[in-house]
Amino acid sequence: MRVVILGSGRGSNAEAILAAQAAGRLGRAQVVQVFSDQPDAGILAHGPRYGVPAAFVDPAPFKTKLEGEGEARFIAAVAGCRPDLVVLAGFMRVLKPGFLNAFAGKIINLHPSLLPSFPGLDAIGQAFRRGVKVTGCTVHAVTLEVDGGPILDQAVVRVEPADTLETLSAKVHAAEHALLPAVIARLSEQ
Repeated sequence: MRVVILGSGRGSNAEAILAAQAAGRLGRAQVVQVFSDQPDAGILAHGPRYGVPAAFVDPAPFKTKLEGEGEARFIAAVAGCRPDLVVLAGFMRVLKPGFLNAFAGKIINLHPSLLPSFPGLDAIGQAFRRGVKVTGCTVHAVTLEVDGGPILDQAVVRVEPADTLETLSAKVHAAEHALLPAVIARLSEQ
């Protein structure tokens, strides 16, 4: 199963996927490319460290969504990799019908809450401020509804009385780093 990873930030989840691949824990999946919409994103350094090409794709003209010329560039770049699975690992753009249709049924996303609770931005902060006793992370199929696609799997993180936003964030990220590679491995065996 050919996997393409899209991300916008430091790339800790991409690194977890690549490390799982290097350790033989990604099933029949193979990451073939990492792309970012940010030219200086940390995610771009992780691919080459694991022998996987990484590249910036210009998302212009929009700041928060993938549409128009930027969407066309992303479609062309990802399609060139012939992916069986496109993994959004901290990709901070809303996908529109053009991209979703180009890779229909092949796009998954990792979200830092137990969806359907706390969709959208700052999910860990939302959960922390709300005072929930459990939160976690979700891997879901991507649809037009932001963070609304079918749930593939979740990992629960208990919120302890002593947790701060920082400690809770660290616990959720650790859960993400375990869950996302496990879901990819499972999907590769289906």
